[in-house]
Amino acid sequence: LKGTKVIGSAEAGVTYKGSGSKIANYALQFVGNPYVYGGTSLTNGADCSGFVQYVYDHFGIPLCHDADVMRNYGVSVSLSEASPGDLVCYNGHVGIYIGGGKIVHAYNERAGITVSGVGIQQIVSVRRLLK
Repeated sequence: LKGTKVIGSAEAGVTYKGSGSKIANYALQFVGNPYVYGGTSLTNGADCSGFVQYVYDHFGIPLCHDADVMRNYGVSVSLSEASPGDLVCYNGHVGIYIGGGKIVHAYNERAGITVSGVGIQQIVSVRRLLK
């Protein structure tokens, strides 16, 4: 919702101009685009953290380009409490929860940016950045 506060992000006091569903829907438009290690382009290729970083950046939310650091942003929620737009964090990997037990993420060179079930790896944490 407009004016929603970002909690525990790199930039305290940033307000968000959308909803978690808008983040998820925006991210979904890049499904099928390539995975590029170290990449930060939503169209020409990104790795997992680059993908998440630039999706959130589109909404004015600055994040770093490091999946392991992202798992410390916001507040922890259980998987059963996950909402679209939450980060699902794994060891060295991150995706954006879209609902229904699925994430959108830049997976690997073979799959590219894709939708997968949350069970692709053991989940380290689920992080909510929006109040």
